Amino acid sequence: MAMPALMEQVVDGPEGYEGVQAGPEWAAEVRRLAKARNATILAHNYQLPEIQDIADHVGDSLALSRMAAEVPEETIVFCGVHFMAETAKILSPEKTVLIPDQRAGCSLADSIKGEELRAWRAEFPDAVVVSYVNTTAEVKALTDICCTSSNAVDVVASIDPDREVLFLPDQFLGAHVKRVTGRANMHIWAGECHVHAGINGDELAEQARTHPDAELFVHPECGCATSALYLAGEGSFPADRVHILSTGGMIDQAKAAKSSQVLVATEVGMLHQLRKAAPGIDFQAVNDRASCRYMKMITPAALLRCLVEGADEVHVDAEVAALGRGSVQRMIAIGNPGGGE
Repeated sequence: MAMPALMEQVVDGPEGYEGVQAGPEWAAEVRRLAKARNATILAHNYQLPEIQDIADHVGDSLALSRMAAEVPEETIVFCGVHFMAETAKILSPEKTVLIPDQRAGCSLADSIKGEELRAWRAEFPDAVVVSYVNTTAEVKALTDICCTSSNAVDVVASIDPDREVLFLPDQFLGAHVKRVTGRANMHIWAGECHVHAGINGDELAEQARTHPDAELFVHPECGCATSALYLAGEGSFPADRVHILSTGGMIDQAKAAKSSQVLVATEVGMLHQLRKAAPGIDFQAVNDRASCRYMKMITPAALLRCLVEGADEVHVDAEVAALGRGSVQRMIAIGNPGGGE
């Protein structure tokens, strides 16, 4: 039988589970095991291409979490980082949620902890707390309203202009929202995604200079987002070819792109879905080293182990989940649920 032979090859290495390649035997076994567990496999846009290709659904974290609540399967296998699987559990408390490796964390989500948010709130007791979905369940439970990168501007604009806003945890997304809304009473947490922060303005400017006919897709978490708008503003790169987009927004924009080449400033896993969405366009990374090692911990070996052993299960305290669900639902009620990140 295929399963024991493949499972015997799985080893727990320094970067996660290894030893199994994504071939036809692996794919067939993953499909068989998922069906046997009554499981659906969800994969984030930043996952390895072979994980994206075996998944039942691929997308950004919030879209996948909402899909988890709608699919008929009782088990959700979330191929992404830990906070994403937690969000799926928050929105589907009655379902079993598994992550192929619970060690797959997130530098951005880890940049603010519950006790830090409690202390910040105590400094501004009348402020409205707006948290990006890239946060832990504990932080969501202490949040007034969540946001995504595509609806953050709408969420902040919906708040009484006289109320102070505490925006967390991403400083680059926060700066983008503050710039667009012109809101002076907005305080921004100094957190960042180490991968996006590493995509800098100098790289972007050089790529734009050497690819003058390309379009530019920039994620607002990137350290270069301000530089992209500066290039457009000073006229060194046509403003109509600069797009600040969520991951979901990039897919939509790819289908409408008019240039034959697009420079992409986000985690490199995104290129796989972009190339599938618009195969006639040459998509190139602004920084081809912008790879999240946590995302890449969800390996073929990890997914196989997850389905064989039913590990690792994600648990969220019922009270924390209820509070976190409220902050997500208040965002959705604004009318623009947006993409995840």
